[in-house]
Amino acid sequence: MSNLITVSQGVKDSEYGKILLSNVMVTRKRNLFMGRTWRTLDIKMGVGILVVHLLALFAPFRFTWGAFFAGFTTYVLCGIFGITLSYHRNLAHHSLKLPKWLEYTFAYLGVLALQRDPIFWVSMHRYHHQYVDSEKDPHSPTFGFWFSHMGWLFDSGYILEKYQERKNVEDLKNQVFYRFIRRSYLLHSFTFTTIVYVLGGFTYLVWVVGVATTWGYHVTFLVNSACHIWGNQAWNTGDLSKNNWWVALITFGEGWHNNHHAFEYSARHGLEWWQIDFCWYMIRFLEAVGLATNVRLPTDNHKLKKSFASLNKFK
Repeated sequence: MSNLITVSQGVKDSEYGKILLSNVMVTRKRNLFMGRTWRTLDIKMGVGILVVHLLALFAPFRFTWGAFFAGFTTYVLCGIFGITLSYHRNLAHHSLKLPKWLEYTFAYLGVLALQRDPIFWVSMHRYHHQYVDSEKDPHSPTFGFWFSHMGWLFDSGYILEKYQERKNVEDLKNQVFYRFIRRSYLLHSFTFTTIVYVLGGFTYLVWVVGVATTWGYHVTFLVNSACHIWGNQAWNTGDLSKNNWWVALITFGEGWHNNHHAFEYSARHGLEWWQIDFCWYMIRFLEAVGLATNVRLPTDNHKLKKSFASLNKFK
């Protein structure tokens, strides 16, 4: 049974309407819950994420300042160094180069964010840029807000339909470390959770695994959903990517998403002085102490080519 709902012939793309407070049109949908095929992987993913969210619900009843700061520290370390700097800017886009020991350390912090292994995460993100906001985009809001936010995670059939063979991460597959993490990902997740419980009990489990991970999930997902729906476009990217200041604040700079789609190789996403980009500040620090090299930034010529002024000039 297919999960795909298509717009039938003769029906305008506006059949599904616009996403609230935006001009983004939903042109196709997926059956996300009932009347669809649930593969074993979908069930495992759904149960895992549900358990993490249920843990977070205990937070008001299990509050201590120690657990709170432990959760906050976990979010910062896994968010800035693991997901943002490592998975995204370093591994997915090669925006900078790190010594292998530091690259692997930061990547392991990404593993502890419980957002899948580096090979899967990077592969999906590269496909996103390759097919951005088209039918083959892993998480475009043209399928609706919920699908772009997190519904796609529970629809492995969609991934199989679009990408029979994921060959866009050969650079990671060629490294023993990333192959090992991919094969043993669940073991690392379980070990991390167990260590937190042994050292801090249920209270720390709630805040470090429940609250920090749930918060990390949704701020990351907002880049996929909100940053392709609400905000403004500074550059002519030909897609729905937006710069969204409030998402940028909670994602260490990832919310300057139109900037990123214009110059996906750039280590800096907040291109203007007032565009706060905490991950970029950390990259600059690493560069200053000699740990980050080959830090890539857009040239003035590339900026000119992506500007709307350039587009209007040649119309």
